[in-house]
Amino acid sequence: MIKKLTVSAIAALGLSTFGAMAAGGGDQHIEDFDFSFEGPFGSYDVNQLQRGLQVYTEVCAACHGLKFVPIRTLGDENGPTLPEEQVIEYAKQFEVYDDDLEDFREALPTDHFPDSALENAPDLSLMAKKRAGFHGPYGLGINQFFKGIGGPEYIASLLTGYTGEEKEQAGVTFYENTAFPGGWIAMAPPLGDDSVEFVDGHDADLHHLSADVSAFLMWTAEPKMMARKQAGFAGVIFLTLLSVLLYLTNKRLWAPVKRKYKDEV
Repeated sequence: MIKKLTVSAIAALGLSTFGAMAAGGGDQHIEDFDFSFEGPFGSYDVNQLQRGLQVYTEVCAACHGLKFVPIRTLGDENGPTLPEEQVIEYAKQFEVYDDDLEDFREALPTDHFPDSALENAPDLSLMAKKRAGFHGPYGLGINQFFKGIGGPEYIASLLTGYTGEEKEQAGVTFYENTAFPGGWIAMAPPLGDDSVEFVDGHDADLHHLSADVSAFLMWTAEPKMMARKQAGFAGVIFLTLLSVLLYLTNKRLWAPVKRKYKDEV
């Protein structure tokens, strides 16, 4: 029986290794960025989210959409926290189709971000949750246990992973990228140093721009992360106190019985 289980485990390990190699995962290089929202007590950096929103709006929105994100959430707590007037003005730059008017109109805060403008441009609403950055050796997920899924790290590494090499295949230009599975991607490098100019004068080199927009996309995928962390922390405290109370109650209830048993013995 043990021999059969050992053989099965080795076979499964071999298949997972082959699958990781076939997917090109073995050649991926994902940098471990230091994001403020990581860890049980981490939280979103409001300034970084606002910079990431600017990068998305000026660069990414030309092709990619955020169809699952309501524009009004830009003013939510633990998000970019834009003032209501700014959210209204921001929404006006987009057009949405109104079924009642049977025509396009300016977007309102109650509308969602538009869909992707190109069919082959994936929506970025859940990208930071769908993409795993850390797989661990042989695809076993050991690194995920210690570092997390690594979705925002994958996005940031992808944006900074272009080597400058190009090749043409079947009339399509591919660009070498050290973070993309397989090593070649059809998307041209979207960012470069000083691609976006921040009002606050924050560093706008490629590394910082990639980290800022990745943090923003993490927020679009997990807008309630901080609320969940707070609820989880409160739950741990409650369960700890409950365990102590149950232990003391158990001791009190059984103390007379144990005393009686000792006296009889």
